Amino acid sequence: MKRTFESLSKASRGYVSYKGGEGQLSFLLHRITGLGTLLFLTIHIVDTAMVYFYPELYAEAIRLYQSPLFMIGEIGLVFSVIFHGVNGLRIAYLDLFKPQKWRIDSQRSAVRWTLGLSIILWLPAAVIMFSNLLAHL
Repeated sequence: MKRTFESLSKASRGYVSYKGGEGQLSFLLHRITGLGTLLFLTIHIVDTAMVYFYPELYAEAIRLYQSPLFMIGEIGLVFSVIFHGVNGLRIAYLDLFKPQKWRIDSQRSAVRWTLGLSIILWLPAAVIMFSNLLAHL
């Protein structure tokens, strides 16, 4: 158990201390957005199962999801799904069709384009969701 903790600790320090620029940003964002999406899907499956087993608990969960904190989290979730998808497509495209483009200079540009495209795709949804949040308050 101690060895596992040491290994995890060493890996965590590597994530924080490495100064890889755009590549590190893309790597970390891809992992974080993937974990955020996984967390949402897990919660969604559990709360949807409550409809059948505990309908009153499901109704309480829906009320909780309508709180401002969860509504802001949904805005972040939309960004997570969009960035994770766009970045995943970039990685798949390079792996399958253009492996020679795995160079630092082209990847810096590709990561910037990926982040920019993700933000452009996310902004309309974020504006609509934020206006609904303000209307809900």
